[in-house]
Amino acid sequence: MLPFNFEWVWDMGHYVFHGGLWYALTVIGLGMSYCVIKAVIDTSKGKGAGHH
Repeated sequence: MLPFNFEWVWDMGHYVFHGGLWYALTVIGLGMSYCVIKAVIDTSKGKGAGHH
């Protein structure tokens, strides 16, 4: 069942679940974005540990 379906009923349980879901996805997405951007910047600056 999808939210745009006419049978969908928004009650408090749906608000809490979807709010928590989107909060968690936002935190994970921001964390992953930070790691990818930091890796690109560190690689372009030559901070990689390529000399063991």
